[in-house]
Amino acid sequence: MLFFAVFLLFSILVLRLGELQIVFGDDFKREIERTEDVTVSNPVPRGRMLDRTGRVIVDNTPLNAITYTKYSDTTTEEMLKTAEKLAKLIDLDSSKVTERDKKDFWILIHPEKAKKKITENEWDLFEQKKLDDDKIYDLQLDRITEEDLNSLTPQELEVCAIWREMNSGYALSPQIVKNKDVTPEEFAAVSENLESLPGVDTTTDWDRSYVFGDTLRSILGEVSSSASGLPKDQLETYLAKGYSRNDRVGKSYLELKYEDVLHGEKAKVKNVTDKTGKVLSTEVISEGQRGKDLVLTIDMDLQAQVDKIIEEEMWKAKQSPNTGLMDRAFVVLMDPNTGEVLAMSGKQIVKNSETGKQEMRDYAQGNITTSYNVGSAVKGATILTGYKTGAIQPGSTQKDEPLVIKNTPVKKSWKTFGTINDLRALQVSSNVYMWKTVIAMAHGQYIPNGPLVLDTDTAFDTMRKTFSEFGLGIRTGIDLPNEMSGFPGSEEKPGLLLDLAIGQYDTYTPIQLAQYVSTIANGGNRIQPHLVKQIREPSTDNNELGPIVKEIQPKVLNHLDMKDEWINRVKEGFRMVFQVGDGTGVSYWKSAPYNPAGKTGTAEAFYDGSDKSKRGTEVWNISLVSFAPFDNPEVAMAVVVPWAYQGSGPSINHTIGRRIMDAYFDLKNARQNAPSTADPVVDQNAEGTTVETTE
Repeated sequence: MLFFAVFLLFSILVLRLGELQIVFGDDFKREIERTEDVTVSNPVPRGRMLDRTGRVIVDNTPLNAITYTKYSDTTTEEMLKTAEKLAKLIDLDSSKVTERDKKDFWILIHPEKAKKKITENEWDLFEQKKLDDDKIYDLQLDRITEEDLNSLTPQELEVCAIWREMNSGYALSPQIVKNKDVTPEEFAAVSENLESLPGVDTTTDWDRSYVFGDTLRSILGEVSSSASGLPKDQLETYLAKGYSRNDRVGKSYLELKYEDVLHGEKAKVKNVTDKTGKVLSTEVISEGQRGKDLVLTIDMDLQAQVDKIIEEEMWKAKQSPNTGLMDRAFVVLMDPNTGEVLAMSGKQIVKNSETGKQEMRDYAQGNITTSYNVGSAVKGATILTGYKTGAIQPGSTQKDEPLVIKNTPVKKSWKTFGTINDLRALQVSSNVYMWKTVIAMAHGQYIPNGPLVLDTDTAFDTMRKTFSEFGLGIRTGIDLPNEMSGFPGSEEKPGLLLDLAIGQYDTYTPIQLAQYVSTIANGGNRIQPHLVKQIREPSTDNNELGPIVKEIQPKVLNHLDMKDEWINRVKEGFRMVFQVGDGTGVSYWKSAPYNPAGKTGTAEAFYDGSDKSKRGTEVWNISLVSFAPFDNPEVAMAVVVPWAYQGSGPSINHTIGRRIMDAYFDLKNARQNAPSTADPVVDQNAEGTTVETTE
C-alpha cells in the first residue's frame, strides 16, 4: 500500500511537471523574457526673446550640472551609498533640507533605533495587521526627538541634501542634483568616478539670463526652478499636457503667456526594462528641440532711454516740495496704426529692506495691473461722446463760467474763459464746457443756484459705453496675463457724472490711455496692443534668427461709430493744446520739430500707496496723452504719474513726455542717417499693412 501510494504521488508529480513544461512552457518563457518600454521626456532649453531689431533680451546660460537617474530596481540602500560617495566629491548647500527630510534620513541611517521607537504592543498589532506600514512609519516620525535630529553631523546633512534631490524625481527620469555653482573641479571629479556612482551623470543644464538686467524685467516674467517645478495651482493642467513635475515653466507675464511656444519639444528616450525593472537597452526616439524664439515689438534702445528719463525726472521732482508721496510713474509708447508696443516702462521708488535707503525698481507691469483717476486727458472722448449723442455739434459754443448749483460748492475751470467753442475747450482744458456738454447729454438744464436734475442712469451708461470704444474702462487685449479693467465708480449721482466727464471718477490703466489716444490718432480704429511681433523657429546659429512661424498681425477690436470729421476735429483740438496760443501744453511742446499733439490731465485723488499711515491723503494725479506727427501719426504715448504732489508741484508729466518723444525721434533720425552696413534682422512694419478686424 505504501509503495502504491508513493508511485501514485510520483506519477501525479510527473504529469504535473509535464503539463507545466509542455502545455504552459511557452507562456512561462515569455513571462521570463517579458520586457517593458518606458519612454522618458527630457527637458530642453527655452526659446529666447529678442527686441524688434534682433538683439537678444532673454537667453539661456549653459550650466554644468550633476544629475541622478533612479532605476526601478534601485534600492534605498543603494541610493544612500551613492549619495555618500557623491558627498565626498561635491559641496551641496543643506539649508533647504526640511525637518521632515531630516526625520526620513534619520530613519534611513538608524534603522535599529527607529525600530525601537515602536512599542512591543504596537509591533504585535502590526503582526495582526491592525497597523500597516504607513502607520508604523508615522509613529516613528512622531517620536523622533530634537536630540535625534541634532545628532546628525554636517557631513550627514550634506548626504541628506543629496539624497533628497536624488529621491525627488521619477524612475528613469534624470533629476538635477546640483546645477548652480558647480565648480570645474567638482564636474571633473564626478565625471572621473561615474563607474562607481550608479545613476549619476554629468551634463549641461541651462539658466535664464537677462541681457539688459532689470530693464523690462517685470514684463518679461519669471521661470520656475527645477527645484520648485510646476506651480501647484496648475499642476494637473501641466501634467495633462505631458509635463513632468520638476519641469521649469513660465510663472508670470510673457514667460507664462507664451509658455507653449517657449517650452520647446522635449527629447524622448525609450528605456527597455525587464520584469524586475532593470534597463536592458536605451533608444533615443527624438532629439528634442529648443523652444521657439519670440521677437518682441519693444525697441530696447528706446526702452533704455525711457527708463532713464523716468528715473531722472522722478528723482529731480522728489527734490521739490509737496512730492513726498510720489513713488511711481508709467509710460507706454506704441505704434497707433499697428498696436505694437515700442516701450513700456514703469518705475517705483521703494525702500531697500537691507540698507534702508530709497531705490528705484522696475514696475512696468503696473501699466496693466494698476489704475488711476487720470483727469482731463479723457476730454477728447467726452467731446466725441457729445458729438455722437447730439449734445453738441462741431463748433458749438458754451459759456465757461463758474457753475453755482444748489447745495453744492462752486464748480469751475482753472480759469474763466467766457464763451468758447469745442476746440478752445480742448486747447485750454475747460471743465465747464465738458460739464455743460454732459448736462445736455443727460437731458438736464443748468440754472444758476438751482438744483441739477439729470437722467443719470442713461447718461452713465452712454458715457461708459462710448468711452469703452476707445479702450477706457475695459481690457485692451494686450498679450499679457493679469490685465485689469480699472474701477468704475459705484454711485450714479449728478455731481459724479460731471466728474466722470473730466476723468475724476472712474479709474483707467496707463495701457488704456495709450490705446485711447491711439484710437484718436489713427482715425477711429481701436487696435489691440501687443508685445510679440513674431514667433520664429530656433536657429542653430545664435547670431541669426530662424524661419518665421507666425507674424502677429494688427487686430482692430472695433471702429468708432463716429464721423471722420468729428475725430479730425478732436485731433485738431489736441494739436492746439500743444502748439497754439495759451494751450495747456504749449510752453513744453511748441518748440518740438515733429509736430506733436496731445492732451494734459490733472485729477484730484486720494493716496493709496505703501505708506499706510498716509492713505486717504488728498493728492494730485497728473497724466499726458500725445501722438506725433500730427498729420501722419507714427507714435502714441501715455504718461501717468499718480500722487505726484499735494497742493501744487512740478509738471513731471510734461518733462517726462517731452524728453521721451524727443528721444524717439532722435533715435529714428540717427538710424536713418547712419551708414547702412546690413539689412536689419527684423524690419519695421510697412505702411498699408493689412489689419484683421474683429467686431
